[in-house]
Amino acid sequence: MSVPSLTSFTTRPKQPLPPGACDTHFHIYDHSLPRLGGASIPTLSGTIEDYVKLKNRVGLTRFVIVHAISNYGYDNTVSLKAMQVLSDGTDNTRGVTCVPVDITDAALENLHRQGFRGIRFSAKPGDTVSGGLLTLAGVQKLAPRIAQLGWHIQVQQVGTNLADLEPVLMKLPVDIVIDHMGRFPIPLPPGYAHWKAMLRLVDSGRCWVKLSAPYHGSKSGPPNYEDSAALGRELIAAAPERMLWGTNWPHPPVKSNFPDEAICLDALAEWAGNEATRVEILVDNPAKLYGFAQPPR
Repeated sequence: MSVPSLTSFTTRPKQPLPPGACDTHFHIYDHSLPRLGGASIPTLSGTIEDYVKLKNRVGLTRFVIVHAISNYGYDNTVSLKAMQVLSDGTDNTRGVTCVPVDITDAALENLHRQGFRGIRFSAKPGDTVSGGLLTLAGVQKLAPRIAQLGWHIQVQQVGTNLADLEPVLMKLPVDIVIDHMGRFPIPLPPGYAHWKAMLRLVDSGRCWVKLSAPYHGSKSGPPNYEDSAALGRELIAAAPERMLWGTNWPHPPVKSNFPDEAICLDALAEWAGNEATRVEILVDNPAKLYGFAQPPR
């Protein structure tokens, strides 16, 4: 049997997505534009044209592009082009990027006008960096400035250092968004300190979590990633009003046997347990965090 590629799926979610359903986490790549030295780029896909096929197949209508920082650094050209294609003149697209610590207020305001609503920080043990650009100390300096725009800090951590980051994150004057359910080891070790830190952050009322990339830490694998379900359900039970969903397309860490986003959306419906919670995660929560209008019901 052939291994499915990023563009070979034809399935659709069992339940049609509600109006305003949002993919809060995906990346766009452009093979024709320069990238940072040593940066990899997906070879099978990653273009805006391929993403349009995906969003049409599964029924997504709102979008948050997470700028491919390790490929393009502070240059938002690729993300901005994709945002223009997806928005098509409507207010349905946002972005998350990375900025230098010494960015001017005028430059921040321009990014806000272009649709950006947060900065991403990739945190590994030892005060890591986003694509070699932004340190934890830099995040602390930027946070009060982006707070004036209503932006948030998006954190990708590796499941083994969140308890160490927690004291700093709790003091930031902005909301926090945790990528990919925290990328924890599965199954969780008993009494795992970093998972307890995640639940404390969620309980603070200022932390959002992306129920994305269930393959991180999964041992059961596609198509359903059953062993990730327990984490997803526990997070939804803790704070359904601050859960988000994203594809993480084109799945940078995956090299073969790619996830089917329609099946991942079916899994989300199971984790949510009821339609009202599914709509909350797909529509209402992204509207609150990213500033979309609530669609009529």
